[in-house]
Amino acid sequence: MVQGTASHVGKSILVSALCRIFRQDGFRVAPFKAQNMSNNSYVTASGGEIGRAQAVQAEAAGVEAQVEMNPVLLKPEADRHSQVVVMGRPLLSASAKDYYGLKTQLWEAVRGSLDTLREQYDIVVIEGAGSPAEINLKANEIVNMRVALYAKAPVLLCGDIDRGGVFAAIVGTLELLDPEERETIKGFVINKFRGDISLLDDGLVWLEQRTGIPVLGVVHHFRDIHIPEEDSVALDLPVHVQGDTVLDIVVVQLPHIANFDDFDPLARENGVSLRFVSAPEEIGSPDLIILPGTKTTIPDLAWMESQGLVKAIRQCHGAGAALIGVCGGYQMLGTNIYDPEMVESQKTEIAGLGLLPMTTVFAGSKETHRIRGTVAGDVGLLAGAQGLPIQGYEIHMGRTTGDGVTAPFSIEDRSDLAVTEETATDGALHASGYIFGTYIHGLFHNGGLRRAMLQALAQRKGVTLPPDAGELGIDQEYDKLADWVRSSLDMDLIYQMTGLSRDFEAAGDPR
Repeated sequence: MVQGTASHVGKSILVSALCRIFRQDGFRVAPFKAQNMSNNSYVTASGGEIGRAQAVQAEAAGVEAQVEMNPVLLKPEADRHSQVVVMGRPLLSASAKDYYGLKTQLWEAVRGSLDTLREQYDIVVIEGAGSPAEINLKANEIVNMRVALYAKAPVLLCGDIDRGGVFAAIVGTLELLDPEERETIKGFVINKFRGDISLLDDGLVWLEQRTGIPVLGVVHHFRDIHIPEEDSVALDLPVHVQGDTVLDIVVVQLPHIANFDDFDPLARENGVSLRFVSAPEEIGSPDLIILPGTKTTIPDLAWMESQGLVKAIRQCHGAGAALIGVCGGYQMLGTNIYDPEMVESQKTEIAGLGLLPMTTVFAGSKETHRIRGTVAGDVGLLAGAQGLPIQGYEIHMGRTTGDGVTAPFSIEDRSDLAVTEETATDGALHASGYIFGTYIHGLFHNGGLRRAMLQALAQRKGVTLPPDAGELGIDQEYDKLADWVRSSLDMDLIYQMTGLSRDFEAAGDPR
């Protein structure tokens, strides 16, 4: 199990690396996180919803994501509530106080899921959440030490040295644990180190002498390995542009932004600046504005209006900026959004930006599908892209309809495709081709379509997009991550702690 001294210390990435390392060494491996709080989610093959991080970790492990890998997913909403997703399906919306009353039911889902994975795989790599030393939460937690003790799993405690205070964070965490919990900590990992590692030697010796627990390794900070981030904290980091900026793309950083890793591939394109903004004065004069997905469309649209962002976006569009809305952002581009059953908030109606003749009505059911299809549109942003294959997934509440619009995408494979003829298309494309909305997450991960849209933007602007530098497939990115982390950690000691042998061929069954 990997636990951390705080949120965003690198637990998710470390679990991804270990999943790939164990896979490379010949084991059947699966990730597990009992409870995840994130609006970044993913749809499994069965149509269940789990945290995006666990889907990434499963991909690193070379296995199909399944709901047992993240049995409890909390998706923050407005008004201090979260939607509680259990075993891939929405259970209810609850406040933190109400949520505690569900812990008995949720622990059964956690325990059953972990048992299932342990039967199916040789190794399960468990990820904790936040810190195990949150005193106010310990009595009711079902994701950190309760899981470690149930599984009898050796725990690697990870600290982020880039933030400073890593030694205090590690020692302080140990001091706040109960003796039984402290006994599960078998090693420390110092993450995100920059500079000359010899300058750290005295501190590492002190830490081992002070605690009697070994430091398993120091993982250096990296920039050229591209693995999706779990936390929106990552959006606050500086944007690095590949080469000189030719195209400027802005993503509106909504309060409840969801699946922001949709846009990671854009940030890696040569000549493209990708910026997340939350105020009108930050927008500037972009070539493309993207309204991303959100867990709460109506409250976030109201927030945009109050911030002056709606006015600023309309002005930018009038000045020539193209617009794309994804999921909740697609709903915002329409004329009106209705929530008669107050599924999202206490507000039952709000006017959209009015840039697409579409209306959205919310209902209690959630759509979760994997999809495959092709590009149907052939104007504006989609000029020259018609017929290109696409794949992605849908996670949304609400149904969006309108008359007299062209759909940008044709859907060939989706679980409910046979329900009505309408489900054979997705989204709405403005007649100009420079505004469209879609429910498809992961759209920009389709390299052919992404490149075609960037070329269309460049041609419209009268500039030349730098040559495509090419990109490593995600599988190669996981291999790079595994090599990076393997070179930093004492894997022999980790194998010794787990009771496993790397000589799996000679040993037969590695368990």
